[in-house]
Amino acid sequence: MTAMASSSFGVSNPMRTERPGLLNLLIVDDERSVRDACREIATALGYHTSAAESAEQALRLTDSQTVDVVFLDLKLPGTSGLEAMRQIKARRPEIEVIVVTGHGTVESAVQAMKSGAYDYVTKPFSMEELKLLLGRVSTHLKLKTENRVLREKIKSKQGFGSIIGRAPEMDRLYRIIAKAAHSIHPVLILGESGTGKEMVARAIHHSGPFRDKPFIPVDCGSLVPTLIESELFGYVKGAFTGAVQSKEGLLAIADGGTVFLDEVGELPVDLQAKMLRALQEKEIRPVGSTKQIPINVRILAATNRDLERAVADGSFRRDLYFRLNVLSLRIPPLRERRQDIPLLATNFLDRVSQASSRELELSDDAMKALLAYDWPGNVRELENCLERCCAMSSGRVISTADLPSTITGAEPRLISVMPETRILPMVELEKQTILNTIQQLHGDKLMAAKLLGIGKTTLYRKLKEYGAEF
Repeated sequence: MTAMASSSFGVSNPMRTERPGLLNLLIVDDERSVRDACREIATALGYHTSAAESAEQALRLTDSQTVDVVFLDLKLPGTSGLEAMRQIKARRPEIEVIVVTGHGTVESAVQAMKSGAYDYVTKPFSMEELKLLLGRVSTHLKLKTENRVLREKIKSKQGFGSIIGRAPEMDRLYRIIAKAAHSIHPVLILGESGTGKEMVARAIHHSGPFRDKPFIPVDCGSLVPTLIESELFGYVKGAFTGAVQSKEGLLAIADGGTVFLDEVGELPVDLQAKMLRALQEKEIRPVGSTKQIPINVRILAATNRDLERAVADGSFRRDLYFRLNVLSLRIPPLRERRQDIPLLATNFLDRVSQASSRELELSDDAMKALLAYDWPGNVRELENCLERCCAMSSGRVISTADLPSTITGAEPRLISVMPETRILPMVELEKQTILNTIQQLHGDKLMAAKLLGIGKTTLYRKLKEYGAEF
């Protein structure tokens, strides 16, 4: 039986093509000349090859070693190639099988394809036919592997799996995240409140080589300056009243990992100088200590402030800004990627449905209202809006009547809270609303921020401005 056209032989060094990733190929044929010719071509393409002359030997090899592709002649002595293929797919369904058949038995190849074969080739076949076929199957296996990794990332909510969006602006963001993930330089993440800056920071960390190391977020806008310094740099016993024992700083604890400085624009100027020195010298000095401690940490920082303007007005150090801004990315606000609103809304409703064992969906009119709204609070506001709608709605379908009046444009009902005749400025009304809400919630600031539809960092900043303590 002639396996290949005459042009396939007499080539001592066939042209090498792109290596397909060192896949493992098992060649099963009862003719040694065919096995040797196929091994020569496959090896030149970068495959690890092994060979078998019978179905029984092939089954033993697939059970005992790693095999990615089987090149299988259907006409074998003893157990037929078709039966061997069925057993291989039953035992190792991930193996791809290419069957070889003669011109007069193409029906057998069709039957093999129905039973799970990847492709078939008829004898005699040329070197080019075999090269193209092996190239195709290697590409197919590579795509299968990439898809499996992507599914695992989505399932584990790491990498980009927890970021939802298909708009062109998000595609650009994903490309930048992928580049930033494999860099050791600081990254400055810019975006409005509620766009998901911490989620992006986590994606950068979990998609890179340091994913197994700590990821430690620090909210620079919610802590008083002395507390931020103690948290970041640590302190020694006796450094201040109440320091009964030494405490390691987060920059040291995150050894080999990532510290995420959320709302870095809120750092006081004196702490900015200490942070700059830590980044430049890769060492810190705990509060009350005279010794420097080496650190090995990557810094990711985020802000919704205009840091260039802050540099110009002197509230943020220029040298620290340049140090943090080695790599930068901007998260688009939700109004710039409205096409993602249905995807986000569906995801949020699915999550609530699973938690409450209720099937929930949006009416067409409600979806149109969501698409027409500008979402100043971005993705966080959308999520909070839908959670409130689900809590208030008793039915399966959320209609426009269930949406807040700020979204639908309906006139809000006037509710008399207390007799008030004096007209107050908006700033004072905002202050009273925030303080009254926190008081009614017995000091629960996180719940207050959620109900008010603002970020926790914004709430803490305003409380700092008011000089209020809870």
